[in-house]
Amino acid sequence: MNIPENLKYSADHEWIRVEDGDIAYVGITDFAQHELGDIVFVDITTEGETLEKGEVFGSIEAVKTVSDVLLPVGGEILEVNTAVGDDGEASLVNNDPYGEGWLVKIRMTNPAELEELMDSAAYVALIGA
Repeated sequence: MNIPENLKYSADHEWIRVEDGDIAYVGITDFAQHELGDIVFVDITTEGETLEKGEVFGSIEAVKTVSDVLLPVGGEILEVNTAVGDDGEASLVNNDPYGEGWLVKIRMTNPAELEELMDSAAYVALIGA
């Protein structure tokens, strides 16, 4: 199981990577994509919206289930990864969840919320890996 040390993690199995100041990328963890199985569709229609921490920003459809994805910190959805969206390749979320399979780029409204998230060691403990 791949759990990069440079990310923060939510109990809902989303990760966040801060890029520059208040700009960050969000996706689902390797554990989450493994639990979902083969991902066939990613639906994110919140581009341009500002959401609170824990709000649903989209959904991921796998062969046997649909799962909401939640924002680990509050922020404005600046960009949706079109590589995995409507006309993209949803399987990128399975194959490269921390790289090409990212879901949204955000501008955090309260970067202090990052302190409420888990580091890699705490996330490993949560999932029992």
